[in-house]
Amino acid sequence: MSGTVTRFAPSPTGRLHVGNIRLALHNWLLAKQAGGRFLLRLDDTDGERSTEAFADAIVADLAWLGLQADGTVRQSDRFGLYEAEFARLKAAGRVYPCYESPQELDLKRKIAAGRGLPLIYDRAALALSDDDRARLEAEGHAPHWRFLLDRDEPIAWADGIRGEQRFDPANLSDPVIRRADGSWLYLLPSVIDDMAMGVTHVLRGEDHVSNTAAQLQMFSALGGAAPVFAHEALLVGREGKLSKRLGAMGADAFREMGIEPIALKALLARLGTSDPVEPVWDDGTLVTGFDLARFGRAPARFDEGELAQLNARTIHGLAFVAVAPRLPLGMSAEAWEAVRGNIEKVEDAAGWWRVIEGQMAEPDLSVEDRAFAAGAAEVLAGLEWGPGAWKALTAALKETSGRSGKALFLPLRLALTGLAHGPDMGALLPLIGRDAAILRLRGVAV
Repeated sequence: MSGTVTRFAPSPTGRLHVGNIRLALHNWLLAKQAGGRFLLRLDDTDGERSTEAFADAIVADLAWLGLQADGTVRQSDRFGLYEAEFARLKAAGRVYPCYESPQELDLKRKIAAGRGLPLIYDRAALALSDDDRARLEAEGHAPHWRFLLDRDEPIAWADGIRGEQRFDPANLSDPVIRRADGSWLYLLPSVIDDMAMGVTHVLRGEDHVSNTAAQLQMFSALGGAAPVFAHEALLVGREGKLSKRLGAMGADAFREMGIEPIALKALLARLGTSDPVEPVWDDGTLVTGFDLARFGRAPARFDEGELAQLNARTIHGLAFVAVAPRLPLGMSAEAWEAVRGNIEKVEDAAGWWRVIEGQMAEPDLSVEDRAFAAGAAEVLAGLEWGPGAWKALTAALKETSGRSGKALFLPLRLALTGLAHGPDMGALLPLIGRDAAILRLRGVAV
């Protein structure tokens, strides 16, 4: 498996959505687990819709996710190669020109459907003579081109996820590989690229299963060894289908939501398996645990709520060194460790740092609680300061005031932070500091 080469082949006609990200991740994991190579191929043959901005965005999104490609190619740079291989197929009689208009093809489909027949191209173009083709082209009918399937033998392969697959080519239409304007459709260039790039494993969505049947014959016709194919179930939303919202949710949206790349990868690496989704803090754990054999054929459900929960659990275990560049200036490792268990995204740490620094809301305290807090200031002033200051303070106040539980702790928390909930005060108090804490407790006095 050390020679494993996978590829991710998006079209730069839009941003990557969560389904694309999952597919890129799985191909990256498959390659890295085998010590192989993960390649990026930009399928930019659609000159009208493909843009440099989208190409740059795809590369940037993969970089944010930490899915570094070991090589990048563009289909728009490879038209010469496609022409040469197309000429080989043409000379071998494996491609043929067709002259039906889209309207004529649609009519054929309607007639077949009305008769209860399979919607398969009838190969009428094969009956055209050289004179017929010359006449049609003289009349301005430019041909589109189809690949001629060999219908003598079944098409079969061992799919890495779906198991043994078998297609009767008699039930398949000869696929269109080139449009009348000379532009390429997906099937043939993809096969040519996989051969040229040395791709050994093609992992993609189950919507490509029938494409694989046709492409296997293309590999054979071009004299190339077919890669190992695996087709995974498509991603669906919590409601059971790929909603417009889910389809539009990409790396840019996840960044705006404060989602950590490692949390997103931890979820997407397991969706489609029965394995529990757990937080991880390094890619090595994901690489080691990736196994195509554990993926089933049921749709993989993506739940934003599950991602948010996993993201929070991930943040709660993130080391200071992993987040330091994103924290407020001056925030220490001790401060991060004190607050990380109470935030849902790294950016939330800034709010707690402001509290520690003294930017806090006016606490909502009763007259009695204000007097209690003011008294606590004097008790604190007389205690030895150190890591156990909070424990010592509350123990002393419990003894002198008779308060306990919420009546003891809540007024102190409110006076010191302005908030009723938050990180452990035993960790916060040393960060606030002795003098600042005394001033805050005195400051709430009536």
